[in-house]
Amino acid sequence: MCGIFGVYNYYGDVGEFRQRALDLSKRLRHRGPDWSGCIVADNNIVCHERLAIVGVDTGAQPLTNEDESIVLTVNGEIYNHKKLEAELKQPAVFKTHSDCEVILHMYSEIGTDVCAKLDGMFSWALLDRRASRSRLVAARDPIGITTLYIGRVSAHPETVFISSELKSLNEECDQIEEFPPGHYFDSLDGQFHRYFKPDWWDPERIATTPVDYRQLRESLTAAVRKRLMAEVPYGVLLSGGLDSSLISSIAVREAARISAAAQSDTEDIDTRGARYFPRMHSFSIGLPGAPDLIAARKVAKFLRTAHHELTYTVQEGLDAVADVIYHLETYDVTTIRASTPMYLMSRKIKSTGVKMVLSGEGADEVFGGYLYFHYAPNPQDFHKETVNRVHNLHTSDCLRANKSTMAWGLEARVPFLDKEFLQVAMNVQPQDKVCSKDLMEKAAIRRAFDVEFEGAGFTPKELAQGPYLPRDVLWRQKEQFSDGVGYSWIDSLKDWAERRVSDDSLAAAAQRFPYDTPSTKEAYLYRELFEQHFPQKACLSSVVRWVPRTDWGCSADPSGRAQKIHDKAY
Repeated sequence: MCGIFGVYNYYGDVGEFRQRALDLSKRLRHRGPDWSGCIVADNNIVCHERLAIVGVDTGAQPLTNEDESIVLTVNGEIYNHKKLEAELKQPAVFKTHSDCEVILHMYSEIGTDVCAKLDGMFSWALLDRRASRSRLVAARDPIGITTLYIGRVSAHPETVFISSELKSLNEECDQIEEFPPGHYFDSLDGQFHRYFKPDWWDPERIATTPVDYRQLRESLTAAVRKRLMAEVPYGVLLSGGLDSSLISSIAVREAARISAAAQSDTEDIDTRGARYFPRMHSFSIGLPGAPDLIAARKVAKFLRTAHHELTYTVQEGLDAVADVIYHLETYDVTTIRASTPMYLMSRKIKSTGVKMVLSGEGADEVFGGYLYFHYAPNPQDFHKETVNRVHNLHTSDCLRANKSTMAWGLEARVPFLDKEFLQVAMNVQPQDKVCSKDLMEKAAIRRAFDVEFEGAGFTPKELAQGPYLPRDVLWRQKEQFSDGVGYSWIDSLKDWAERRVSDDSLAAAAQRFPYDTPSTKEAYLYRELFEQHFPQKACLSSVVRWVPRTDWGCSADPSGRAQKIHDKAY
């Protein structure tokens, strides 16, 4: 992960604007503390703030082709870069060992069709100077794991600003929008074009494929394996819940396989670009005595990871909220509640020397894991909601995972959002995903990794390796991260807002905030803090609030504890 910033077809003197562009790019340096680069070409500026994970010694950006007629700045990881290099029809001179350079060479051969060929998480901007008029092509990964924004100045509509974060655009642009995931932008027509078109994307198309537990397991395992591509120490975020524990367990197994394969030719496994460090590091956070800390400790012991447990006080969390809002660039209540402990944990992780972690985001959207899914009226509505939640991941969990970690130059990778895994999981018929009073949420993925479940399709060799997780962890009920770090965390945030926001202020909220008016004191406080950093009206359009489906008869409070089904399990 890195920070990218660029200006296409600048309306003024680009030489004079260069220093301003460097200052704006510098606002992203927390994302890429390892190196900075800037190229000025004609009336265009391309900047990059680098976090080195792959191609550490030679991967400085922006990248260029041999004659520098194509300039590229990338934030992300391309997991199939070796495969794409082999597909090039013309010999290409690679200047670096970066996994991202292949984008430049593929584009020179097939143009914007390169977007659909990429397997990874990415946001990039490419300047093509080969024609008489320069061309800007920018793209974002299918789900929006990485963050990207596009800005314009209404008085100069042909000028386009691109940035990984809002904070580099808000003082320059009076029109800012979040770059839509699964699309590329082309300056030739000034339009976004969708390139990600899987068959499951339409929520009205109800999946009909019966669950294949073995296929689920193998595709998730492959997703984890490819994300171990790194040349730096890495680890796993371990909350002790199902999602992070499962990813951690697979990662420990696959890292051991990669290590064994690197020392012999007996394993049929691609080890290129992957390095195994002797013992997997795991990280958890919570208030003292938090449910997540207790569960994570148990999983870490089971997996024999080098476990790092961070506790924080309520006051330390409250002190960080303003900084969290600045880095997350949102006022959404759910996102801020969950991002604060993740932000604190990321700082601690970076201090250990670890630069990349695997995380469990996405499973709740794919499998209907939020407790409000228990109230789905029927399997069809259940399926539609999972698709819609995946559509909107870029506004909530992906935003949280990306910006909370990148605030400290830490990269988070999310195997549950691998596009090949999604192709399998999102086509599972909803009858095999629904939860009920007798069946826990996310039963399909739990069963896929349950060695005691007869339908899981384990081979004798797989069974000999033992269970993936302790059974009570594999079948632990969903705890939303903001709840699992300690039940008093959310209560303390509400009490803090109660003290900071008067009844009169909340009553007049519609006058103070006529757009997307906050309805609680907690929401009001976050909105107030957001506008201290981002007072411009253009900054509001990219914020989306996360709320459960109240029309299903569940609580509007986003906390999992607010759902009645939570209490029934404890």
